[in-house]
Amino acid sequence: MGSIRHCCLRGATATTTTAFFSLFNPRISKHRFSPSPNLSFLQTNLGPHIKNSGTHIKISSTSISTKSGEGIICRAQVKEREKVRQEEEEGGLENFEAVIGIETHVQLSTLTKAFCSCPSQYGSHPNTNVCPVCMGLPGCLPVLNEKVVECAVKLGLALHCQVSMRSKFDRKQYFYPDLPKGYQISQFDIPIARDGFIDVDIPVEFGGGHRRFGITRVHMEEDAGKLIHAGNDRLSGSAYTQVDLNRAGVPLLEIVSEPEMRSGLEATEYAAELQRVVRYLGVSNGNMQEGSLRCDVNVSVRPKGDLSFGTKVEIKNMNSFSAMQRAIDFEISRQVSLHQEGQVDKIVQETRLWEEGSQRTITMRVKEGLADYRYFPEPDLPEVILSQDYINSLEASMPELPDEKRRRYEKMGLSMQDVIILANDSDVAAFFDTVLEKGSDAKTAANWIMGDIAAYLKSEKLSISETKLTPDELAALIAFIKDGTISGKIGKEVLVELLAKGGSVKALIEEKGLIQISDPDVIEGMIDKILAENPKQLEQYRGGKTKLQGFFVGQVMKASKGKANPTLLNKILMDKLNTKQ
Repeated sequence: MGSIRHCCLRGATATTTTAFFSLFNPRISKHRFSPSPNLSFLQTNLGPHIKNSGTHIKISSTSISTKSGEGIICRAQVKEREKVRQEEEEGGLENFEAVIGIETHVQLSTLTKAFCSCPSQYGSHPNTNVCPVCMGLPGCLPVLNEKVVECAVKLGLALHCQVSMRSKFDRKQYFYPDLPKGYQISQFDIPIARDGFIDVDIPVEFGGGHRRFGITRVHMEEDAGKLIHAGNDRLSGSAYTQVDLNRAGVPLLEIVSEPEMRSGLEATEYAAELQRVVRYLGVSNGNMQEGSLRCDVNVSVRPKGDLSFGTKVEIKNMNSFSAMQRAIDFEISRQVSLHQEGQVDKIVQETRLWEEGSQRTITMRVKEGLADYRYFPEPDLPEVILSQDYINSLEASMPELPDEKRRRYEKMGLSMQDVIILANDSDVAAFFDTVLEKGSDAKTAANWIMGDIAAYLKSEKLSISETKLTPDELAALIAFIKDGTISGKIGKEVLVELLAKGGSVKALIEEKGLIQISDPDVIEGMIDKILAENPKQLEQYRGGKTKLQGFFVGQVMKASKGKANPTLLNKILMDKLNTKQ
């Protein structure tokens, strides 16, 4: 079996150490650990501007400048794409080309943090999942969580990267109130994986087609804490800021793309595919509302045909795919306008925030360069050295990935629209695959899942795994309709019952007496009765009003309580209607 050598590792199920709250709780006056240098700096230099409240440190908004949280994205339909394209052409954007790259932070679904045994749990009470290690107290040494390495290797393989047999950690130096150590443990010049790519299928409604985008690198790092601004979503305008260190030390993988995207649509589809990959792998829940997937987008523009790069601007604070699309579109338009007005010098390398209310980007801060971070090798962690057997064992355990699944569905004859929808969610894809294993036709199963089942899920705000319906019973339902035991209409009624309450298709059919009437003599008797009761309509039909056929079908279906075999009904009815007595 493969192994990871020369690196002190901690299992993901290690016992949680006791959290220390001395720096935050005024009622705890005696403690064994001194405050970290950076928190001492905070207290010493900000003086009266820091207020202690329960388990939070409050920082007056008039006294300290701080960084914004990373942008959070969530999966949503990107709307009005054609309208945006037309507006771009009318505004002269067709003469320019956007160059877009994305840095994505994926929060890993490990039980504990990256370098200590504190729980990596979202939603806990502020500053309860903390210990001397993740608070940066002196004398505390980090111990690498083995699960982080496993997740990193799996993602690197999924993105077709070259996995580094030897990699190391580095210290990234910067000061913010949510970074208690004053540095972040990350990877600089030797990441865990590099030089990969990701394949994306553009939805049919947006033009369709396939795209391949390069992946520069995947590296491991720890998250910072979280600043909560009272009275505003930013430091500016808030009364004070609270610091929650629960997130400090939570493991992250940062995925850096090549600057190969040329539109907001391509960028959002890239991010959506990345979300699907991490969910399929099980390395992250990809929940954007919780900040498990965060994207920073770098945008520049240049005249078409010009191979040199323009000045890039980083955009943060995008909390949905649609917001990401709008932010990119706005920033492209802003930069193109400055080009057209001869004010290219006003495009500076900076970080800008997306303001949802005003639908525009605004300056946050001038972008720091790499030199400002003063990287150097992390002295408290040894190298991570992998064996080929270890990598092979992880590769063998990986599931079928979204792009592989889409290609397989295509070979079944499904349309690209069907393929994209079915493979979008790993639970839906697994459900669909199980239905197929029971012998159902691919197109029929896809229609049921994307039609009635999808409508029910949307109405009830459920996922497919939260319903009572099983793949076996959907397959049985399809089979009963195919062999004529029940009609498609009755099948829809049975499906609702199965989704809400579960049970067996066969038992429901027998219990409610829903078996389809397929006896020609019985159906013919019903038709004769309906024609006799409606002589006026029969005369009108035979006089040329052939649309009345639907009227007679409806009457027979009503009399049979929807159980008449529709194919047999229509055949016998047409013979009766077109034969004059």
